[in-house]
Amino acid sequence: MQILKYTEEHQIFRESVKRFVKNELSPHVDAWEKAGIVDRSFWRRLGDQGYLCMDVPEEYGGVGADFLYSVIVCEELVRGSAHGLMSPLHSDIVVPYITSFGSEELKHRYLPRCVSGEIITAIAMTEPNTGSDLAAIKTTAVADGDDVVINGAKTFISNGINCDLCIVAARDPEADNPHQALSLYVVEADTPGFERGQQIEKVGLHSQDTAELFFNDCRVPAGNILGSKGGGFLMLMEKLGQERLMVCIMAVASAEEMYRWTVEYCAERKAFGKPISKFQANQFTLVDLATEIRLGRTFVDKIVADHIEGENIVVDVSLAKYWTAEMAMRVADRCVQLHGGYGYCEEYPIARAWRDTRVLSIFAGTSEIMKVIAARFMGL
Repeated sequence: MQILKYTEEHQIFRESVKRFVKNELSPHVDAWEKAGIVDRSFWRRLGDQGYLCMDVPEEYGGVGADFLYSVIVCEELVRGSAHGLMSPLHSDIVVPYITSFGSEELKHRYLPRCVSGEIITAIAMTEPNTGSDLAAIKTTAVADGDDVVINGAKTFISNGINCDLCIVAARDPEADNPHQALSLYVVEADTPGFERGQQIEKVGLHSQDTAELFFNDCRVPAGNILGSKGGGFLMLMEKLGQERLMVCIMAVASAEEMYRWTVEYCAERKAFGKPISKFQANQFTLVDLATEIRLGRTFVDKIVADHIEGENIVVDVSLAKYWTAEMAMRVADRCVQLHGGYGYCEEYPIARAWRDTRVLSIFAGTSEIMKVIAARFMGL
Protein backbone atom coordinates (compact mmCIF):
# COMPACT_ATOMS: atom_id res chain seq x y z
CA MET A 1 0.00 0.00 0.00
CA GLN A 2 1.33 3.41 -0.97
CA ILE A 3 1.65 5.94 1.84
CA LEU A 4 1.09 8.94 -0.42
CA LYS A 5 -2.25 9.02 -2.20
CA TYR A 6 -1.44 10.22 -5.69
CA THR A 7 -4.56 10.83 -7.75
CA GLU A 8 -4.91 10.36 -11.49
CA GLU A 9 -4.39 14.11 -11.84
CA HIS A 10 -1.11 13.82 -9.95
CA GLN A 11 0.03 11.00 -12.25
CA ILE A 12 -0.87 12.97 -15.38
CA PHE A 13 1.03 15.93 -13.97
CA ARG A 14 4.09 13.77 -13.26
CA GLU A 15 4.16 12.50 -16.83
CA SER A 16 3.94 16.08 -18.06
CA VAL A 17 6.85 17.20 -15.87
CA LYS A 18 8.88 14.12 -16.84
CA ARG A 19 8.46 14.88 -20.55
CA PHE A 20 9.33 18.53 -20.03
CA VAL A 21 12.46 17.73 -18.07
CA LYS A 22 13.58 15.13 -20.61
CA ASN A 23 12.93 17.28 -23.68
CA GLU A 24 13.45 20.83 -22.46
CA LEU A 25 15.85 20.76 -19.51
CA SER A 26 18.12 17.71 -19.51
CA PRO A 27 19.63 18.46 -22.95
CA HIS A 28 20.99 21.74 -21.54
CA VAL A 29 22.43 20.45 -18.27
CA ASP A 30 25.96 19.95 -19.62
CA ALA A 31 26.02 23.50 -20.99
CA TRP A 32 24.77 24.88 -17.68
CA GLU A 33 27.44 22.96 -15.80
CA LYS A 34 30.17 24.41 -18.01
CA ALA A 35 28.72 27.92 -17.79
CA GLY A 36 28.35 27.66 -14.02
CA ILE A 37 24.79 28.96 -14.12
CA VAL A 38 21.33 28.14 -15.45
CA ASP A 39 20.01 30.35 -18.24
CA ARG A 40 17.30 32.60 -16.82
CA SER A 41 15.03 31.85 -19.76
CA PHE A 42 14.42 28.37 -18.38
CA TRP A 43 12.85 29.85 -15.28
CA ARG A 44 10.29 31.52 -17.52
CA ARG A 45 9.71 28.19 -19.27
CA LEU A 46 9.00 26.55 -15.92
CA GLY A 47 6.59 29.37 -15.12
CA ASP A 48 4.84 29.05 -18.47
CA GLN A 49 4.29 25.35 -17.78
CA GLY A 50 2.90 26.05 -14.32
CA TYR A 51 5.74 24.30 -12.51
CA LEU A 52 6.66 27.14 -10.14
CA CYS A 53 5.09 28.09 -6.79
CA MET A 54 2.10 25.82 -7.32
CA ASP A 55 0.77 26.32 -3.80
CA VAL A 56 0.30 30.07 -4.30
CA PRO A 57 -3.43 30.89 -4.17
CA GLU A 58 -5.26 31.85 -7.36
CA GLU A 59 -5.79 35.43 -6.17
CA TYR A 60 -2.03 35.95 -6.37
CA GLY A 61 -1.51 34.26 -9.72
CA GLY A 62 -1.02 30.66 -8.61
CA VAL A 63 -3.21 27.56 -8.77
CA GLY A 64 -3.38 26.67 -5.07
CA ALA A 65 -2.18 23.12 -5.67
CA ASP A 66 -1.42 20.68 -2.87
CA PHE A 67 2.11 19.84 -1.71
CA LEU A 68 2.30 16.60 -3.70
CA TYR A 69 2.67 18.65 -6.87
CA SER A 70 5.81 20.22 -5.39
CA VAL A 71 7.10 16.75 -4.49
CA ILE A 72 6.60 15.62 -8.08
CA VAL A 73 8.48 18.57 -9.59
CA CYS A 74 11.37 18.14 -7.15
CA GLU A 75 11.69 14.42 -7.85
CA GLU A 76 11.56 14.78 -11.63
CA LEU A 77 14.17 17.56 -11.68
CA VAL A 78 16.50 15.31 -9.68
CA ARG A 79 15.85 12.35 -11.98
CA GLY A 80 16.61 14.56 -14.96
CA SER A 81 19.95 15.56 -13.42
CA ALA A 82 18.79 19.20 -13.36
CA HIS A 83 20.05 19.68 -9.80
CA GLY A 84 21.43 23.12 -10.60
CA LEU A 85 18.02 24.50 -11.46
CA MET A 86 17.03 25.28 -7.89
CA SER A 87 13.35 25.90 -8.54
CA PRO A 88 12.28 23.93 -5.43
CA LEU A 89 14.30 26.44 -3.39
CA HIS A 90 12.36 29.25 -5.04
CA SER A 91 8.93 27.58 -5.05
CA ASP A 92 8.85 25.64 -1.80
CA ILE A 93 11.35 27.33 0.49
CA VAL A 94 11.62 31.06 -0.25
CA VAL A 95 8.27 32.10 -1.75
CA PRO A 96 6.24 30.47 1.08
CA TYR A 97 7.65 33.13 3.42
CA ILE A 98 5.94 35.78 1.31
CA THR A 99 2.74 33.75 0.95
CA SER A 100 2.51 33.12 4.70
CA PHE A 101 3.90 36.31 6.22
CA GLY A 102 3.80 39.03 3.56
CA SER A 103 1.35 41.91 3.62
CA GLU A 104 -1.36 41.98 0.98
CA GLU A 105 0.63 44.65 -0.83
CA LEU A 106 3.76 42.47 -0.93
CA LYS A 107 1.80 39.41 -2.03
CA HIS A 108 0.14 41.22 -4.94
CA ARG A 109 3.39 42.93 -5.89
CA TYR A 110 5.64 39.87 -5.98
CA LEU A 111 3.78 36.55 -6.01
CA PRO A 112 2.39 36.68 -9.58
CA ARG A 113 5.89 37.28 -10.96
CA CYS A 114 7.33 34.52 -8.75
CA VAL A 115 4.77 32.14 -10.23
CA SER A 116 5.57 33.20 -13.81
CA GLY A 117 9.34 32.90 -13.36
CA GLU A 118 9.87 36.59 -14.02
CA ILE A 119 11.21 36.87 -10.46
CA ILE A 120 13.79 34.42 -9.11
CA THR A 121 14.16 34.40 -5.34
CA ALA A 122 16.81 33.61 -2.74
CA ILE A 123 16.97 33.61 1.04
CA ALA A 124 19.94 35.08 2.88
CA MET A 125 20.52 33.62 6.33
CA THR A 126 24.07 32.21 6.42
CA GLU A 127 26.92 34.62 7.14
CA PRO A 128 30.71 34.25 6.85
CA ASN A 129 31.05 33.51 10.57
CA THR A 130 27.52 32.32 11.27
CA GLY A 131 26.18 29.03 9.95
CA SER A 132 23.40 27.20 11.75
CA ASP A 133 23.34 29.56 14.76
CA LEU A 134 20.70 32.00 13.56
CA ALA A 135 20.74 33.89 16.85
CA ALA A 136 24.34 34.91 16.08
CA ILE A 137 23.48 36.73 12.83
CA LYS A 138 25.38 40.03 12.59
CA THR A 139 23.61 41.72 9.67
CA THR A 140 21.71 44.70 11.05
CA ALA A 141 18.48 46.45 10.12
CA VAL A 142 18.03 49.93 11.57
CA ALA A 143 14.84 51.95 11.22
CA ASP A 144 15.27 55.34 9.57
CA GLY A 145 12.00 57.15 9.01
CA ASP A 146 9.85 55.16 6.60
CA ASP A 147 12.80 52.95 5.65
CA VAL A 148 15.03 50.30 7.13
CA VAL A 149 18.78 50.43 6.46
CA ILE A 150 20.47 47.03 6.16
CA ASN A 151 24.20 46.44 6.61
CA GLY A 152 26.02 43.13 6.57
CA ALA A 153 27.27 40.21 4.50
CA LYS A 154 25.79 36.82 3.62
CA THR A 155 27.45 33.80 2.05
CA PHE A 156 26.61 30.47 0.39
CA ILE A 157 23.42 32.01 -1.00
CA SER A 158 21.81 29.70 -3.56
CA ASN A 159 20.37 31.59 -6.57
CA GLY A 160 22.61 34.45 -5.42
CA ILE A 161 23.58 35.54 -8.94
CA ASN A 162 20.24 35.05 -10.67
CA CYS A 163 17.98 36.29 -7.88
CA ASP A 164 15.78 39.33 -8.39
CA LEU A 165 14.37 39.23 -4.89
CA CYS A 166 16.01 38.19 -1.66
CA ILE A 167 14.58 37.56 1.79
CA VAL A 168 17.19 38.82 4.23
CA ALA A 169 17.47 37.89 7.89
CA ALA A 170 18.75 40.88 9.85
CA ARG A 171 18.80 41.90 13.50
CA ASP A 172 17.91 45.01 15.44
CA PRO A 173 21.22 46.00 17.10
CA GLU A 174 19.32 47.54 20.02
CA ALA A 175 17.44 44.37 20.94
CA ASP A 176 18.66 42.52 24.03
CA ASN A 177 17.23 39.07 23.30
CA PRO A 178 18.90 37.64 20.15
CA HIS A 179 15.91 35.39 19.47
CA GLN A 180 13.60 38.41 19.42
CA ALA A 181 15.98 40.64 17.45
CA LEU A 182 15.68 38.98 14.04
CA SER A 183 13.35 40.22 11.34
CA LEU A 184 12.91 39.20 7.72
CA TYR A 185 12.94 41.78 4.94
CA VAL A 186 12.17 41.48 1.24
CA VAL A 187 14.94 43.19 -0.73
CA GLU A 188 14.87 43.75 -4.48
CA ALA A 189 18.19 43.02 -6.13
CA ASP A 190 18.41 46.40 -7.86
CA THR A 191 18.16 48.26 -4.55
CA PRO A 192 21.13 50.62 -4.05
CA GLY A 193 23.51 49.08 -1.54
CA PHE A 194 22.69 45.51 -2.58
CA GLU A 195 25.82 43.98 -4.10
CA ARG A 196 26.69 40.48 -5.30
CA GLY A 197 30.11 39.04 -4.67
CA GLN A 198 31.77 36.62 -7.03
CA GLN A 199 30.07 33.32 -7.66
CA ILE A 200 31.47 30.67 -5.33
CA GLU A 201 33.20 27.74 -7.03
CA LYS A 202 31.96 24.51 -5.49
CA VAL A 203 32.91 20.85 -5.60
CA GLY A 204 29.50 19.97 -7.03
CA LEU A 205 26.29 21.61 -8.22
CA HIS A 206 28.37 23.57 -10.70
CA SER A 207 25.38 25.07 -12.50
CA GLN A 208 23.78 26.27 -9.27
CA ASP A 209 24.71 29.92 -8.80
CA THR A 210 25.94 30.30 -5.22
CA ALA A 211 27.29 33.67 -4.16
CA GLU A 212 28.17 36.08 -1.41
CA LEU A 213 25.78 39.01 -0.96
CA PHE A 214 26.66 42.36 0.58
CA PHE A 215 24.40 45.04 2.02
CA ASN A 216 25.98 48.46 2.38
CA ASP A 217 23.50 51.04 3.69
CA CYS A 218 20.87 49.15 1.70
CA ARG A 219 17.68 51.13 2.19
CA VAL A 220 14.35 49.30 1.85
CA PRO A 221 10.83 50.44 2.71
CA ALA A 222 9.75 49.54 6.24
CA GLY A 223 6.71 47.90 4.65
CA ASN A 224 8.98 45.25 3.13
CA ILE A 225 9.15 43.43 6.45
CA LEU A 226 7.60 39.99 6.64
CA GLY A 227 5.33 39.45 9.63
CA SER A 228 6.09 41.55 12.68
CA LYS A 229 9.36 43.09 13.78
CA GLY A 230 11.37 40.65 15.87
CA GLY A 231 9.40 37.67 14.58
CA GLY A 232 12.05 36.45 12.18
CA PHE A 233 13.41 33.64 14.33
CA LEU A 234 9.98 32.06 14.82
CA MET A 235 9.17 32.39 11.12
CA LEU A 236 12.42 30.71 10.18
CA MET A 237 11.77 27.89 12.64
CA GLU A 238 8.31 27.39 11.17
CA LYS A 239 9.49 27.19 7.56
CA LEU A 240 12.77 25.34 8.00
CA GLY A 241 10.84 22.09 8.42
CA GLN A 242 9.58 22.20 4.84
CA GLU A 243 13.02 23.27 3.61
CA ARG A 244 14.58 20.20 5.21
CA LEU A 245 11.80 18.00 3.91
CA MET A 246 12.61 19.17 0.37
CA VAL A 247 16.21 18.07 0.94
CA CYS A 248 14.97 14.66 2.09
CA ILE A 249 12.91 14.35 -1.10
CA MET A 250 15.94 15.29 -3.19
CA ALA A 251 18.14 12.79 -1.33
CA VAL A 252 15.81 9.83 -1.81
CA ALA A 253 15.06 10.63 -5.46
CA SER A 254 18.77 11.03 -6.15
CA ALA A 255 19.59 7.72 -4.43
CA GLU A 256 16.89 5.94 -6.44
CA GLU A 257 18.23 7.33 -9.70
CA MET A 258 21.86 6.50 -8.92
CA TYR A 259 20.81 2.98 -8.01
CA ARG A 260 18.88 2.58 -11.27
CA TRP A 261 21.89 3.65 -13.32
CA THR A 262 24.12 1.26 -11.43
CA VAL A 263 21.87 -1.77 -11.77
CA GLU A 264 21.70 -1.15 -15.52
CA TYR A 265 25.48 -0.75 -15.71
CA CYS A 266 26.14 -3.91 -13.71
CA ALA A 267 23.83 -5.91 -15.98
CA GLU A 268 25.71 -4.71 -19.09
CA ARG A 269 29.31 -4.64 -17.85
CA LYS A 270 31.04 -8.00 -18.07
CA ALA A 271 34.07 -9.38 -16.28
CA PHE A 272 35.45 -12.91 -16.48
CA GLY A 273 32.79 -13.78 -19.00
CA LYS A 274 29.67 -12.73 -17.11
CA PRO A 275 27.82 -9.55 -16.06
CA ILE A 276 29.26 -8.10 -12.87
CA SER A 277 25.74 -8.20 -11.39
CA LYS A 278 26.17 -11.98 -11.22
CA PHE A 279 29.01 -11.77 -8.71
CA GLN A 280 27.69 -12.43 -5.22
CA ALA A 281 29.66 -9.61 -3.63
CA ASN A 282 28.10 -7.11 -6.03
CA GLN A 283 24.66 -8.61 -5.52
CA PHE A 284 25.02 -8.17 -1.77
CA THR A 285 26.05 -4.54 -2.29
CA LEU A 286 23.07 -3.84 -4.53
CA VAL A 287 20.69 -5.50 -2.08
CA ASP A 288 22.13 -3.43 0.78
CA LEU A 289 21.63 -0.24 -1.22
CA ALA A 290 18.10 -1.20 -2.24
CA THR A 291 17.23 -1.78 1.41
CA GLU A 292 18.53 1.60 2.54
CA ILE A 293 16.80 3.42 -0.31
CA ARG A 294 13.45 1.76 0.42
CA LEU A 295 13.74 2.57 4.09
CA GLY A 296 14.45 6.19 3.18
CA ARG A 297 11.55 6.33 0.74
CA THR A 298 9.10 4.93 3.30
CA PHE A 299 10.26 7.30 6.03
CA VAL A 300 10.16 10.39 3.82
CA ASP A 301 6.77 9.55 2.30
CA LYS A 302 5.36 9.22 5.81
CA ILE A 303 6.72 12.65 6.75
CA VAL A 304 5.30 14.17 3.56
CA ALA A 305 1.91 12.73 4.46
CA ASP A 306 2.17 14.09 8.00
CA HIS A 307 3.23 17.49 6.68
CA ILE A 308 0.22 17.63 4.37
CA GLU A 309 -2.01 16.82 7.36
CA GLY A 310 -0.49 19.73 9.28
CA GLU A 311 1.25 17.61 11.91
CA ASN A 312 4.41 18.71 13.68
CA ILE A 313 7.34 17.14 11.80
CA VAL A 314 10.27 18.79 13.60
CA VAL A 315 11.74 15.63 15.12
CA ASP A 316 11.04 13.28 12.20
CA VAL A 317 12.27 15.69 9.53
CA SER A 318 15.45 16.33 11.51
CA LEU A 319 16.08 12.60 11.76
CA ALA A 320 15.21 12.06 8.11
CA LYS A 321 17.26 14.97 6.83
CA TYR A 322 20.50 13.73 8.37
CA TRP A 323 19.83 10.05 7.61
CA THR A 324 18.64 10.35 4.01
CA ALA A 325 21.42 12.80 3.14
CA GLU A 326 24.07 10.44 4.47
CA MET A 327 22.29 7.47 2.91
CA ALA A 328 22.42 9.20 -0.49
CA MET A 329 26.14 9.82 0.04
CA ARG A 330 26.70 6.13 0.81
CA VAL A 331 24.72 5.13 -2.26
CA ALA A 332 26.69 7.54 -4.44
CA ASP A 333 30.03 6.27 -3.19
CA ARG A 334 29.21 2.60 -3.58
CA CYS A 335 27.64 3.14 -6.99
CA VAL A 336 30.82 4.86 -8.18
CA GLN A 337 32.77 1.84 -6.91
CA LEU A 338 30.54 -0.55 -8.82
CA HIS A 339 31.11 1.48 -11.98
CA GLY A 340 34.86 1.01 -11.51
CA GLY A 341 37.06 3.42 -13.44
CA TYR A 342 34.11 4.57 -15.51
CA GLY A 343 32.44 5.86 -12.38
CA TYR A 344 35.21 8.43 -12.11
CA CYS A 345 34.68 9.69 -15.66
CA GLU A 346 32.57 12.69 -16.52
CA GLU A 347 30.82 10.88 -19.36
CA TYR A 348 28.93 8.80 -16.80
CA PRO A 349 26.21 10.60 -14.82
CA ILE A 350 27.18 8.85 -11.59
CA ALA A 351 30.34 10.99 -11.39
CA ARG A 352 28.37 14.24 -11.34
CA ALA A 353 25.77 12.80 -8.97
CA TRP A 354 28.59 11.75 -6.62
CA ARG A 355 29.80 15.36 -6.45
CA ASP A 356 26.35 16.87 -6.22
CA THR A 357 25.15 14.54 -3.47
CA ARG A 358 27.85 15.53 -1.00
CA VAL A 359 26.27 18.85 -0.09
CA LEU A 360 22.99 17.29 1.07
CA SER A 361 24.36 16.68 4.56
CA ILE A 362 25.55 20.29 4.80
CA PHE A 363 22.97 22.75 3.50
CA ALA A 364 19.63 23.38 5.23
CA GLY A 365 21.36 22.37 8.46
CA THR A 366 24.24 19.95 8.86
CA SER A 367 23.74 16.39 10.01
CA GLU A 368 25.18 17.35 13.39
CA ILE A 369 22.71 20.22 13.81
CA MET A 370 19.84 17.91 12.83
CA LYS A 371 20.83 15.58 15.65
CA VAL A 372 21.04 18.47 18.11
CA ILE A 373 17.54 19.62 17.15
CA ALA A 374 16.10 16.11 17.38
CA ALA A 375 17.72 15.50 20.76
CA ARG A 376 16.42 18.77 22.12
CA PHE A 377 12.82 18.10 21.08
CA MET A 378 13.07 14.50 22.29
CA GLY A 379 13.96 15.80 25.75
CA LEU A 380 17.37 14.18 25.79
